[in-house]
Amino acid sequence: MGTLVEDEGRVHRLRLFLILGSLTAVGPIAIDAYLPALPTIAHDFHAAASSIQLTLTGLLVGLALGQVVAGPLSDVLGRRRPLVVGLAAYAAASLACAVAPSAETLVVFRVIQGLGAATGVVIARAIVRDLFTGDDAARFFSLLVIVTATSPIFAPLLGSFALRLMSWRGIFALLSVVGAILAGAVQFGLRETLPPQRRRGGGVPDALRSYTILLTDRVFLGYAFTFGAPFIGIFGYISGSSFVLQNLYGLSPQTYGLLFGLNGLGLVAASQVNRFLVGRVRATRLLGVGIIGLAMGSLLLAGGLLIGGLGVIAVVAPLALLVASVGFVAPNATALALSGHPEMAGTGSAILGILQFGLGAAIAPLIGLAGTHSAMPMAIAFGVAAACAAASFLVIARAAPGEGPVILADETNTASLS
Repeated sequence: MGTLVEDEGRVHRLRLFLILGSLTAVGPIAIDAYLPALPTIAHDFHAAASSIQLTLTGLLVGLALGQVVAGPLSDVLGRRRPLVVGLAAYAAASLACAVAPSAETLVVFRVIQGLGAATGVVIARAIVRDLFTGDDAARFFSLLVIVTATSPIFAPLLGSFALRLMSWRGIFALLSVVGAILAGAVQFGLRETLPPQRRRGGGVPDALRSYTILLTDRVFLGYAFTFGAPFIGIFGYISGSSFVLQNLYGLSPQTYGLLFGLNGLGLVAASQVNRFLVGRVRATRLLGVGIIGLAMGSLLLAGGLLIGGLGVIAVVAPLALLVASVGFVAPNATALALSGHPEMAGTGSAILGILQFGLGAAIAPLIGLAGTHSAMPMAIAFGVAAACAAASFLVIARAAPGEGPVILADETNTASLS
């Protein structure tokens, strides 16, 4: 009997991991799958690279704005209903992208696609906070990175090989199918994790007021900015690397997809090392390791470019370190930020997502305006990311005792997976 119960528990945990991991990967897949096709899209629409990069900006704007509403709504209505509606909208918008007649309409449909994808990203984090606290939450966030980091491995690879069989429009049709499948998985495979008695009772206006509470919490805000800052560099990398590595260094779409995927593997490895160390090493120290990695990687990238003559290795090697460093920053900063306000997990998750994708939306067009014939704009973006993350982290490290939780090891799991 005990074995049967344990087996059912394992099946449930595996299903939870797969569904939540897929939900957090919806946004990254929508970002990464079409990256190898960016030069082709620019050619087909007779548009400049900076104009086509607005399709990335549009998605990121949608991802940021969608979380503003989806997070608080999930605190009021529960997690499942907003998820199903958002994923259905994502599937419909992806199909619309597949038939877009111009670059301008593609940008509009990408905004709507981002709005739908935002529900998966923000509510998945809130569900983890519903079920876990403390080190358990940090470990589960690290576990989710397996899925969210392998999506950059497989999405560009699938996108690049799909271009051999179909046009770039087929990639968006495939994204529509993915959205429909996930909507079904949530409807039939995910139980509600926020029962009515734990929901905010003041309706949507009260949920929106929780933004004021969180945005005036120094500790939450500091960790939130520490979480969001690295994505200044990450989205600079996403926006510019396709053009730089293919047009400047002559890599094929398939080789670019492979290198992009290898960086994703580095992120997976780093996140799982972090998962092993959580509980043995303070989360704040692990977070500091990630920030140091960002600083070192940005200096190596800028230095290699200034020296010159090193070829593509001067770009690829530092980028690997930079991307891997996020495997230490993201899960620890997320768990630390959400540890203090469990009743506002949806809203807190929304703020993290707004920072993540809002900063990405801001940096993507700047990389395009800075030019796509040098990796230096990416180096600068990562340097700014490291500086901002370090500044936010140091502010929190100096916070006076009692201002908020800074150590996760003292917290215990308060909810069951069963």
